[in-house]
Amino acid sequence: MSPIKSTLILLLSLLTIQAFGQYTDVINSNRPGVSRSAFSVGTNVAQFEVGPYVLKEKRTPATAFEVSGFGVDFAARYGLLWEELELNVEGTYQNDTKTYTSNLAAEDARSNFKFLSVGAKYLVYDPYKNAEEDKPNLYSWKANNRFKWKSLIPAVSVYLGTNYDTKNNPYTAPGIEGFSPKAMVATQNNFVGGWVLVTNLIFNRPFMKIEDENGNPITINGEELKASEFQYILTLTHSFSPNWVIFGETQGIKSDFYADNLFRFGGAYLWGKDFQLDTAITFNTKDTPSVFSVNFGASYRLDFHKDKEIDNSNSAKEELRRKTRSAKKTKNKNTLEPKKKQKRKDSDF
Repeated sequence: MSPIKSTLILLLSLLTIQAFGQYTDVINSNRPGVSRSAFSVGTNVAQFEVGPYVLKEKRTPATAFEVSGFGVDFAARYGLLWEELELNVEGTYQNDTKTYTSNLAAEDARSNFKFLSVGAKYLVYDPYKNAEEDKPNLYSWKANNRFKWKSLIPAVSVYLGTNYDTKNNPYTAPGIEGFSPKAMVATQNNFVGGWVLVTNLIFNRPFMKIEDENGNPITINGEELKASEFQYILTLTHSFSPNWVIFGETQGIKSDFYADNLFRFGGAYLWGKDFQLDTAITFNTKDTPSVFSVNFGASYRLDFHKDKEIDNSNSAKEELRRKTRSAKKTKNKNTLEPKKKQKRKDSDF
């Protein structure tokens, strides 16, 4: 396969890329990793992403405990009305056993949604839209693979949604239940050579406070603890063949209830234009607690997308119809002309 053709296929098969438009001929999944692409799946496309995982956590200080269990990440995405708009439902459900190893050994069986949210994402800026210079050069591999300064300008989308938490959820801060706001800014840079950088800035439950069972704010040293959470996610993806992609990711979480820095590495395989398989490992570098998990995932889409027809009298289709009609008239004229001459000849005879 030529380098030019490989480059074109790689750009289409990236997991987190949709350069040159919202809809692509192959599936555009947010997996592997947990970051969200700046681009949508495309209008009339329903996409499902799921990833079962096994988890092991261990905390070594005085309040030592171990957590072992399993869970599943899931997402349903749908492109509606405009190419830039996507509606989605996403979450993580976990089932585990928390074993306390200090003092009296005890076990706590837990199961619930670590998070469950519904929202909408909209692309507010697309630097690749209608960019003539971004079209591939069919005659120069070097031109297609040289660095472009414009690639430093990212596509930008915004997300607004809501979280839903049940009462006494062991994975959320005390006193948090019901609906709470969620917002995100997602950016995406598409570089030459199959490299993609995705950045997410996520704001969860802003201005909400951690409360006890009686609804009173919980304080430490006179300061009220807040349930509001900030996250950042950086994902770097590289496609090195038409079907294979690898990625590295870092995720920072900051709140009064939980803080961590997580790292992920993995890859994915494009099984078909509508089906993808992936795997990844997740770990951190601290022991309060230490985290290690392995997941296997899949993404599948139902593609009902149709390109909008452009009503333009000067379009290629109209031009083709005009030339066809003109050709038919000329043919009919040439066919009838000899008959007229033949008729006059017969009359003279």
